[in-house]
Amino acid sequence: MSGSPGGAVGLRERAAATRVVVIGGGVAGLVAALECAKVGLTVTVLEEGAAPGGAVRRADVGGLALDVGAESYATRGGHVRALIDELGIGDRVVAPAGGRAWLAGIPGVGAAPMPAGGVLGIPENPFAPDVRRVIGWPGAWRAYVDRLRPVLTIGHEHSLATLVRSRMGARVLDRLVAPVVQGVYSARPEDIDVDAAAPGLNAALTRAGSLSGAVAALRGGKPAAAPGAAVNGLEGGMSTLVDALVRRLGELDVELRTNSEAVAFERAQGGWRVDVAERTVRDAEAPDADSLGSDPSSLFADVVVVAVPEDAARRLLAPVVPELPAAGERPAPVVEVVTLVVDAPALDDAPRGSGVLCVPGAHTAKALTHVTAKWPWVAAAAGAGRHVVRVSFGAQGEAPATAALDEDGAARLALAEASALLGVDLPASVLVAARRERYEQSQPASVIGQADAAARARAAVGEHEGLGVVGAWIAGTGLAQVIPDAVAEADRLRHGALWA
Repeated sequence: MSGSPGGAVGLRERAAATRVVVIGGGVAGLVAALECAKVGLTVTVLEEGAAPGGAVRRADVGGLALDVGAESYATRGGHVRALIDELGIGDRVVAPAGGRAWLAGIPGVGAAPMPAGGVLGIPENPFAPDVRRVIGWPGAWRAYVDRLRPVLTIGHEHSLATLVRSRMGARVLDRLVAPVVQGVYSARPEDIDVDAAAPGLNAALTRAGSLSGAVAALRGGKPAAAPGAAVNGLEGGMSTLVDALVRRLGELDVELRTNSEAVAFERAQGGWRVDVAERTVRDAEAPDADSLGSDPSSLFADVVVVAVPEDAARRLLAPVVPELPAAGERPAPVVEVVTLVVDAPALDDAPRGSGVLCVPGAHTAKALTHVTAKWPWVAAAAGAGRHVVRVSFGAQGEAPATAALDEDGAARLALAEASALLGVDLPASVLVAARRERYEQSQPASVIGQADAAARARAAVGEHEGLGVVGAWIAGTGLAQVIPDAVAEADRLRHGALWA
């Protein structure tokens, strides 16, 4: 497509004649489709599964419609809230309740509230009572050495673990920082890039002369906030965001095809030919095996947006982007989340606040969310004495403890972990229902080298006219990164299609 649109009418005609195929119906793909459809492009979304949404999923668990994937969004940047408001569901935004999270598996202590304030678990004041309760007097005095070290010994550390261990010692690293990093990123502190996870911390360290001083400078004297205060949710669950996106796409005449897998695409007729196989109903005798139609159909597109997870994206892109850099050596974290509905009035007082983060190695679970304590709308739906908890297993380099278990076994293990983490006896008799979901997460953007690798991959794809890529593996995990990235990539593609 070449030349310039001839006025507003010509631009509208050109837009309507521009065909866009978005491969993948997760949030990134839906947002990219919306941005293209808003300017009149003709858009088709291909979703391999039975429903769109990707990692934003809902399911009926014990008669409750619950998030079984992402259950909140980070408020930083305001990008997610802007989309929510654009879709007309801003009145559904809710803040979490339930008080601060707890830490579990602390040697010699057991469990304690997560200290308020700090950055990535790094404390501003190691002698604060809530910090000292976790790291003890020996840990507090070792952390204080941070303030006595000469400024000239301070280097520019990329690894969060190296920085924290050298400045404040192993107790701060193992008992405060590692649980936060594992719970938030499913990663190890050794793999987290300080500059990506906490921009400005290294520079503040050089100015302040200590890590605790750098944390104080970054926080700017703000009142200590409970962990989780930087997130919001939606009444009815995060899946209401997907519902609203799908409704808006329908209003814009976007074709959303579920059970439709793009198996390949290639250059054709100045654009792209996308081969699509329709996914049939599962065979009753082989419930774990999906089958695809034997005769794929084809779609022609001027623009293709690849919006599937990394492995699938690389399979599709490899034939058309031979210069695509190879994937990193770190395996993607695999996480299983078991959602439990229990009849347990003993949990009415939220004994461990909104949830629990675990000191690595202390429990088979990595974290727990007390959903009915965190989200009042879930508590209202559940009713008196009934509670919802989500137990997460697996992290970087650590297979989920539930991976080899059947559904009943996974539910029993999750219930036992919930009992231990919440400090309340939860016998098998209290279990109403359970649901297990498995996720292969993308590498967080804050992992060392990930931002550069993603930039190289994006640049390689961008060399091909009418081709784009979105999603967590290229943008970073979390809606606060995925959504603005999808908007920006769609804007680049639609501009190229209409004005090239």
